[in-house]
Amino acid sequence: MVIGIFGESCTGKSTLADQLKKNINAQVYTGKDYLRLAKNEAAAKQSFQTKLREAVNGENIIYVISEKEHLPLLPDKSIRILATADLEIIKTRFAERMHGNLPTPVAAMLERKHGSFDMEPHDIHVISGHTDIDDVCREIAAMNNPQ
Repeated sequence: MVIGIFGESCTGKSTLADQLKKNINAQVYTGKDYLRLAKNEAAAKQSFQTKLREAVNGENIIYVISEKEHLPLLPDKSIRILATADLEIIKTRFAERMHGNLPTPVAAMLERKHGSFDMEPHDIHVISGHTDIDDVCREIAAMNNPQ
């Protein structure tokens, strides 16, 4: 099974991936982690896409995506999870990453990017602070084992 978790920075994607990893015993890739699969980017990307296609009906892989350019790497039949959060939550979390300071240009960038993933097709929508992770795990289990 392949699960793609995508959304803007600081929407809880990694937290969700960590919880899912424990529940389904999955390997997690983030962003360009796939570069470690080969010596050049093109070969690494191709190798990663093959790995993901093969995992759809095999091992569990979670791919955490925060750049829209990586969405096409998800194969058909992946479970696609959109992670979102209110802009103020994103800004607060980003400021924490920057030791309590959110420079004006960074805040402006976050404002420009806010909602950029919202129209992407998804199977599950997780809203940070409002969605129960256990519910998401049950929903994924049901999608993976339809009756």
